[in-house]
Amino acid sequence: MEAVIQDLLAGEYRKPFRVVAFNPVERWSEDVSGAIAREIQHRCNLQLSDVPSHLQEFVDRYAAQDSRQYSLRLV
Repeated sequence: MEAVIQDLLAGEYRKPFRVVAFNPVERWSEDVSGAIAREIQHRCNLQLSDVPSHLQEFVDRYAAQDSRQYSLRLV
């Protein structure tokens, strides 16, 4: 998962539609697009940066809008 997120953020993939995880040994696959999109959004939020333009549509499609408002700790 980490390698995919880093590759997406680095621009290795342009305008992704979906991310699917496969485990052929255990014979399963799972759409992990939501988890990937939320993690990308989270990392961009932590860095106080915008989601890269090539990922914006993907993140908009899969990342649930988080209605929580975070407070800033004043030191």
